Amino acid sequence: MPTVSVIVPNYNHAAYLPQRIESILRQTYQDFELILLDDCSTDDSRAVLERYVGNPRVRLEFNEANSGSAFKQWNKGVRLARGKYVWIAESDDYADEHLLERLVGILDRDDTVAYAYCRSWHVTADDRRQGFHDEYVPYKGPHGWATDYCVDGRQECRDYFAFMNPVPNASAAVFRKSTYDSVGGADESMILCGDSKLWAAIALTGRVAYVSEPLNYYRLHSVTQRARTSLQLTDVVEGLRIARWLLDRVEFSKEEIARVYRMHADFWVPALMSPRVPVETKREIFRHVRAIDPHPSRRVLRPALDALRHTLLRRWRSIRGGVGDADPGQTVKRSA
Repeated sequence: MPTVSVIVPNYNHAAYLPQRIESILRQTYQDFELILLDDCSTDDSRAVLERYVGNPRVRLEFNEANSGSAFKQWNKGVRLARGKYVWIAESDDYADEHLLERLVGILDRDDTVAYAYCRSWHVTADDRRQGFHDEYVPYKGPHGWATDYCVDGRQECRDYFAFMNPVPNASAAVFRKSTYDSVGGADESMILCGDSKLWAAIALTGRVAYVSEPLNYYRLHSVTQRARTSLQLTDVVEGLRIARWLLDRVEFSKEEIARVYRMHADFWVPALMSPRVPVETKREIFRHVRAIDPHPSRRVLRPALDALRHTLLRRWRSIRGGVGDADPGQTVKRSA
């Protein structure tokens, strides 16, 4: 049986599949099986995937109907996996040849590590590097991103997961299949932040290891799931749901809870102020806010002033003939 199961869940990424798959097959660590999934793509994806028929390490699994959920595909792939460890290698990303060797080595050496992940380059659709993907994250926690670390998963939830996702995308992480199964897999009710909740759930079972060496290439382009759903502010609602879930399971200090309230307010306050956000969406957001924060009005002033400043700046640039900033209710972005 292979030690690692590599799962590539694909939907309409024919243009990126050859680079993705070849970067897996060229890994210096070779004890793996490769499971290629397709969720009824409408492009040439299946033709690309079928080129690998006959490779003894490759298994192809094509859906007969579109699942409508990336997280359903994750769960399907892990159910099919035979390895001790799993790497969900997103179909539009690619990897340094040493990724598996480095991350599997950590898991092999320390049974308490639930998952190990590495730093990611941000690359464009045409493979241009645009810095590290974590550079936009407003809060870097006690470790930062330039140093390796291994910490208790509960502390990682306090430092990060209660208000952001430090794992840039699945392609950067390798985890234990048994742990994934024990937490119930990815939450299929979520559209955007099921990954964040999954990593948090797995973190609660042990320790988390981070490698500062950038071994993952995370591609952002116009047809990503996040680009399609950002206008719906799905990440605001789901982020609040995750915070509530964690506050019920992890003991936070008063200072840590205050930080959770403050960080979420940076997202929900501009959303509630925006004239472009539907009233029903605002009501849903506020319901989730009240579920985690007993005094949300105390959090309003600073982010409201920031949102007002952005609005005035946008209008000033419009008057001067410049390019305006995006509406504050539509600029919410969390790591994937």
